[in-house]
Amino acid sequence: MAARDEQWTERGPDAQGGGVQSVDRALQILEILARDGHAGVSEIAEEMGVHKSTVSRLIGSLVSREIVRQNSDRGKYQLGFGILRLASSIPGRLSLVHEARPVLESLADQYKETVNLAVLRSNYAVNVDQAMGPSTLATSDWVGSLTPLHATSSGKVMLAALPVEERSRILQKTGLPARTPRTITDRDTLEKQLLDVSRDGYAIVHEEFEIGLTAVAVPIYNHFGTVIGSVSISGPAFRFDPENTPGLIQGLKDAGLVISGKMGYTHR
Repeated sequence: MAARDEQWTERGPDAQGGGVQSVDRALQILEILARDGHAGVSEIAEEMGVHKSTVSRLIGSLVSREIVRQNSDRGKYQLGFGILRLASSIPGRLSLVHEARPVLESLADQYKETVNLAVLRSNYAVNVDQAMGPSTLATSDWVGSLTPLHATSSGKVMLAALPVEERSRILQKTGLPARTPRTITDRDTLEKQLLDVSRDGYAIVHEEFEIGLTAVAVPIYNHFGTVIGSVSISGPAFRFDPENTPGLIQGLKDAGLVISGKMGYTHR
């Protein structure tokens, strides 16, 4: 009995190590399929540096649980619907405000201006969190404020991401009222600007919502790649010039991707 116990003790760590290695390899396979869309056993084995039989065994297990499925046309594998079942349980447990908070604070500290997190609600951009820069001029509390989509950087980012039909429905309902003399109130002009926003990945407004206020915003994505909000930096027009502040726009884009990653987005 003692000999058996000793034998089990010696084999236990090896078995455990093999199990951990199998899990790690299975996760590698999923990452490869998520990155490439589909791949064959030989391709996966070559990238991982393991024998094809090892990959076949692991894929077989993943297929049996519908985590991976085989593309019948090409004989290659891709992620299966089982992944969606697993992923669908995550977003409800993630709080955008909670996940974004450290990033907002970091941006406010780095650029010394006000940073806002906004989402689309009831045809308006609603600011749900804010981090204040150290400047004494950055005193406006925008949390809870409903701001017009057509006149704010956050709103334009979210408008640009909407299907044409949904965007038309919202704009027909809200109109394009002028908040300042610089507010865009012509639909065609706005649509052209939204094309630029989609292409460039950010929106800037110069005193369109409030005289003396400049703001720049980027989108935040969820695990489906859908825009679920925006993060913006705003400041007094006399000193805040995003386009001529080295690294600011790219830094804001990077921050948006960090928040998106926390919400399950995989940037390709």
